[in-house]
Amino acid sequence: MNQSVAGIDFAPVLPLWLLGVAAALALLALAPAAWRRARGVVWRAVTFALILLALANPRLVEESRETRPDIALLVVDQSDSARIGTRAAQIEAARREIEARAGRLPDLELRSVEVPEGGNQGTRLFTAMERALAEIPRARLAGVIALTDGQAHDIPAASPIDAPFHALIPGRAGETDRRLRVIEAPGFGIVGREVEIRVAVDDLGVANPTGAARLTIRRDGETPRVESVPVGRDHRIAVPIQRGGPTVVEIEAEARPGEVSTLNNRQVVTINGVRDRLRVLLVSGEPHAGERTWRRLLKADPNVDLVHFTILRPPEKDDLTPLNELALIAFPVRELFQVKLRDFDLIVFDRFSNRGILPAAYLRNIADYVRGGGALLMSTGPEFSGPVSLALTPLGSVLPARPAGRQNIVAEGAFRPRVSALGFRHPVTEGLIGANTEQTDAAWGRWYRWLRADQRSGSTIMEGPDGSPLLVLDRMGEGRVALLLSDHIWLWSRGHDGGGPQQELLRRIAHWLMRETELEEEDLTARIDSGRLTVTRRSLDAGAPPEIAVTAPDGAVTRAQPEAAGGGRAVLTLPATLPGVWNATDGRRTAFAAAAAANPLEVADLRADPEKLRPLLTGTGGVARYLGDGAVPAVPELRRVAPGRDVAGAGWIGLRRNGDHTVTGISAIPLLPAWLALALLLGAAVMAWRREGR
Repeated sequence: MNQSVAGIDFAPVLPLWLLGVAAALALLALAPAAWRRARGVVWRAVTFALILLALANPRLVEESRETRPDIALLVVDQSDSARIGTRAAQIEAARREIEARAGRLPDLELRSVEVPEGGNQGTRLFTAMERALAEIPRARLAGVIALTDGQAHDIPAASPIDAPFHALIPGRAGETDRRLRVIEAPGFGIVGREVEIRVAVDDLGVANPTGAARLTIRRDGETPRVESVPVGRDHRIAVPIQRGGPTVVEIEAEARPGEVSTLNNRQVVTINGVRDRLRVLLVSGEPHAGERTWRRLLKADPNVDLVHFTILRPPEKDDLTPLNELALIAFPVRELFQVKLRDFDLIVFDRFSNRGILPAAYLRNIADYVRGGGALLMSTGPEFSGPVSLALTPLGSVLPARPAGRQNIVAEGAFRPRVSALGFRHPVTEGLIGANTEQTDAAWGRWYRWLRADQRSGSTIMEGPDGSPLLVLDRMGEGRVALLLSDHIWLWSRGHDGGGPQQELLRRIAHWLMRETELEEEDLTARIDSGRLTVTRRSLDAGAPPEIAVTAPDGAVTRAQPEAAGGGRAVLTLPATLPGVWNATDGRRTAFAAAAAANPLEVADLRADPEKLRPLLTGTGGVARYLGDGAVPAVPELRRVAPGRDVAGAGWIGLRRNGDHTVTGISAIPLLPAWLALALLLGAAVMAWRREGR
């Protein structure tokens, strides 16, 4: 819009200070005449005034201006909390109405900016607003209108603008919301013990909340239990940790009548079960070169309590030395294998032979210990082939292999152990450094002795020459057994012929025996990361993996075929945006994954409430208005207001009129041109002379 503005301006011929000096001299010259009341003093004064006015050079200045329209900013909240219920529809309808009304106001431009979901940082309303303000000249900013539920999490300490800020809130005042807060939750728990989760139920928007609320607690999808907790007070929940790996606990508070949403009534906690210090019993049948290998491996783990015995003198070598003169303690057979047998998490027999040290009753106890959930690892040598072999005792009933025949059981000759076809899929041997492939031999060092054995059960994951079993793993009842049919693995630890992954292999064997979840060969796991659910199925079966059914927290079921990922794994990835417990099953096994609220700040308070914005509203003179809960939002009228005037009233909100402009042209006309000034000056001088000459 173009307009002209006229005004009087001065363009002094002399500097202002010199004009001031001239005016002072004129006053000094007039003072004596005025004191004597001389004739013509008035005309003298007029003459001096005309001289000073001519030197000041007054002008009539006319400006041609181009007025620039003011800019109003519309901030539209599209975070998750602003989409609860009918809020999204109300905000969108209000947006259309404001855009239509602003379009009818002259000299006003409306710009819009959307506030996206901010992840776990909450609603970044002012971050989005300041990015948009960076492109708006502040001299043209008429004001900001925010369509938001008031749940902003980046409110600045001081207002970033000097224009009015108004907030239009969906819904009505007085909303209530019940939320469940997790005050304290352990990340880890000892298997076999209980942990405590500390929670509180809060009723927001309720004056002096009282009463109790029911909590429903589910652990790994089991049958839930219900507890009653007082509102507004801490409550402790005891959760038993029964297995290693993640335990998913879902806690849900009953809904409060009239609350805005139940989205924050539920919390999910994941607790990783870890074993306490593992107790391992290592029994070495006789000193040999590989004995130190086992001891170093087990002692290197600070979480292992190792009890180690080496049978230095078998009973048949009794030299009648009195017991009180022996340097070593007697082997506590009864205490270890009867009284405290089940206190051990793992029993290791290293080249141990049956020479009467362990009676059959104790060997039967060990077999029962394995069937009841214990773990047994046997590393065998030549002693496994003779009449003193443990395979011929009651312990043989839980071993997956026995010596083959009666002759040539112990084989000697250089060979490189190979991972079997099944071993490529088993987590104990999958991915070992230096392992063979289907086309190439192994790159690790050679061994020189192995035992020929007949496999009765279990899985052969490493092979000797001609495909003979070398490392056999088996599940027996509730327990597990590992049988290593060679006593030369210690050569790898010495670096012989290039060495090999001896420590890693033995560590995996021991952890598989003790049921570490990451080494389960038949398993289904689920985890959620960055809004994606990843289901991993692991199996020794080389066939196509079955379809996996995934149940979301809202009960929706998705069925999909996982993709093979190598090493016996098949992986399925799906989006997981809903908070809560996700369930995945392949028909045989079930896995659970916990998705905490993706945006805990966003769901901490789900009420539509302008209280957080109050300092900014007060500082800019703006107001908050509710849009109501009807189909048509109650959008207040938009008005233009002058600077310094009220910016809100009953049923209306104001946008400041700045009047910013650009000067496109200037014209100046002298009000006292030289010829006119000279004529007036001469006239005044003549009048003064005539007056004084009478």
